[in-house]
Amino acid sequence: MDIFSKIAAGEIPSYKVAENDEFYAFLDINPLVEGHTLVIPRREVDYFFDMSDDELARYQQFAKRVAIAIKKAFPCKKVAQVVLGLEVAHAHIHLIPMQTEADADFRREKLKLSEQEFAAIAAKISAEL
Repeated sequence: MDIFSKIAAGEIPSYKVAENDEFYAFLDINPLVEGHTLVIPRREVDYFFDMSDDELARYQQFAKRVAIAIKKAFPCKKVAQVVLGLEVAHAHIHLIPMQTEADADFRREKLKLSEQEFAAIAAKISAEL
């Protein structure tokens, strides 16, 4: 079981934003901005495009619901959807509230947030679902 599967199963703590039987959304612990959320399939699949068309459609619909909640919780111009990452062999979408494209630059310094700040951010997004 990979680290993201352990997070979705509750074996590793996370700041949960949303979940259903197929997908799980939680705050990135190295966020670019407040509200930076990861959305994963519960099923272990490494590559986004290895998912079936139907599963991928449901994944996008779930991510869309989360993105809408993020935009309500953290008013921004758009919520970026970024699919990248070779460090964890588990498909994942980054949802990043942005005022400018620089907000979605992964080379920038990550925010350092307290447990209380993470919990408040997760609760704020969840409340908008």
